[in-house]
Amino acid sequence: MANENNVIMRIEDISLRFGALDVLMRVSVEVKEKEVLGIIGPNGAGKTSLLNCISGFYQPQRGAIYFKGQEITKLPTYKRAALGIGRTFQNIEIYNGLSTLDNLMAGRHPLMKEGIISGAFFFGRGRRIEIEHRRKVEDIIDLLEMEAIRGTVGAFLTYGQRKKVDLGRALALEPKILLLDEPMAGMNLDEKEDIARYVLDVHQLWGIPIVLIEHDMGVVMDICDKLMVLDFGKKIAEGTPEEVKKDPKVIKAYLGAAAAKS
Repeated sequence: MANENNVIMRIEDISLRFGALDVLMRVSVEVKEKEVLGIIGPNGAGKTSLLNCISGFYQPQRGAIYFKGQEITKLPTYKRAALGIGRTFQNIEIYNGLSTLDNLMAGRHPLMKEGIISGAFFFGRGRRIEIEHRRKVEDIIDLLEMEAIRGTVGAFLTYGQRKKVDLGRALALEPKILLLDEPMAGMNLDEKEDIARYVLDVHQLWGIPIVLIEHDMGVVMDICDKLMVLDFGKKIAEGTPEEVKKDPKVIKAYLGAAAAKS
């Protein structure tokens, strides 16, 4: 399928059902290169389930997903990661027994191509590859300002620091698209501002298209180019933040009149 009009990902007519429960119903959307797509909607609308379909944790019963012109609907999760689909999780999933540095190195795993011999001994080609991976990780530590926690084991990190490590590990994959599932949930104002700044920096410096699930409408309106609104598994609106903000269906289902006027 052709990659037209700079579309890097195309989701076509996706439907997902668990038993008698319809979670997603014929949802379609496109993500263009260098675009930030926000997915909003009330709790239980199907937002995380859509990301799980994209990254391969769920298999939809209907529809297709295309990434850079290739259909990936049936690909296993590890192959999607190898293609450059990186994500963070609503429930933080980092290695509690590893340091921040090692958690980020774990994110490099799909990119590590050394053979058994060179990987087993730290010399020659294996050493050069290891140094290059470490250099990439150090760049991420600098970008996300994690120098102070680089050696801290995951179990001893604060909630906000764990969120930052989760983002850093997704970036370590060198993603071609980044899926962020409520990266600011549960954070205080200062932590939210930091994460929003990091997301903008990643988008502007690296040019990575981003799909963002977020309930903070101030953040969504500030950093997203396009919004899609889900309600009970159905897409009820799509457009620019200003267009969506004024949509009567969105106001009724999610924003409320007061929020729409602010």
